[in-house]
Amino acid sequence: MPNTIHPTATIHPKAELGENILIGPFVVIDADVSLGNGCKLGPQVYLTGHTSIGADNTFHAGCVIGDTPQDLSYAGAPTKTILGDSNTFREHVTIHRSNSEDEATRIGSNNYFMASSHAGHNAQIGNKNIFANGALIAGHAVIEDQVTFGGNAGVHQFSRIGRLAFLQGNSGVSQDLPPFLMNSRINEVSGLNMIGMRRAGISSADRIQMKKLYHLIYLQGHSIAKGLELARDQFTAPCCIEFLDFAQKSKRGICSKVRQ
Repeated sequence: MPNTIHPTATIHPKAELGENILIGPFVVIDADVSLGNGCKLGPQVYLTGHTSIGADNTFHAGCVIGDTPQDLSYAGAPTKTILGDSNTFREHVTIHRSNSEDEATRIGSNNYFMASSHAGHNAQIGNKNIFANGALIAGHAVIEDQVTFGGNAGVHQFSRIGRLAFLQGNSGVSQDLPPFLMNSRINEVSGLNMIGMRRAGISSADRIQMKKLYHLIYLQGHSIAKGLELARDQFTAPCCIEFLDFAQKSKRGICSKVRQ
């Protein structure tokens, strides 16, 4: 189907547009942008930089995608932003391009970014994540799949968030948050995301093992390092192995404070 473009939109002739795209009033699309089939752009959306956008993405009013990184060392290199398919970006979401040519800012598919949420330069974001209003993902952060962020939750630069983790509203991490854990306040573990695990199809038997692993790591008085060492010989469920592998790769240390 042909594209529907509002007469007030400004689209650079070198921009690459797919088919069946809806472009609203006062949208600006710069030269090095490619936009996939079926995308919808609300009023005053700005797409810039070397930005590649997949199919069926929806951008609500005021989104800015691919603008320069908020990094004082950035000197204007043609860095990239790459978006997958079927993401939703609500009002005034900002996604910044990377600060170096050897790595792009990457957003996967089927993510939902609520109003005024932000992903910084070089962020690596997977699939099916939910970012509530005002959620802030700093530069170089890694977000795996199916993570949920409450309103105004924040992630420090270079931190990693594991699959199916849950950050409560107004919480934050400057360390790594392993898969399946819930975070409250700052770097504070407050339990397991059991509802998310069940909805994701993790079996009852595996969830029981994960509860036992959580108890060993966080509630038996060991150091985190000692608990992880003991756990390797005791747990074989795939979710437990995923947790332990994530923790082993951590460079910043995993969240260790337990909410009382």
